[in-house]
Amino acid sequence: MESVKVQEIKDGAIIDIKVNKTFYMMCKASLYTLFKENYDIKNGNPETFIKNIVSQPYDKLNEKERLFHTFTLLIGEIETQAKAQDLLLDKDNLEDAV
Repeated sequence: MESVKVQEIKDGAIIDIKVNKTFYMMCKASLYTLFKENYDIKNGNPETFIKNIVSQPYDKLNEKERLFHTFTLLIGEIETQAKAQDLLLDKDNLEDAV
């Protein structure tokens, strides 16, 4: 079997990246799509569903739950950084929230 070279960041590395609104909105749309595919109203309210996934060990999640978990953390970090830089906008229009 032939070896294929891949790149990976170093252990313990923290990378600073710049994110524009277009990328942020693409991530939110992806997260919403994953939410619709994974969430079942029978499993309780959406907040409970989200907390259940992000509180579980990553290796115990299925493939789609892992994607959901990853995008939830990514969006959360982007919003945390945007808030710290006074770049987060509160909106009432739910149609534009995704």
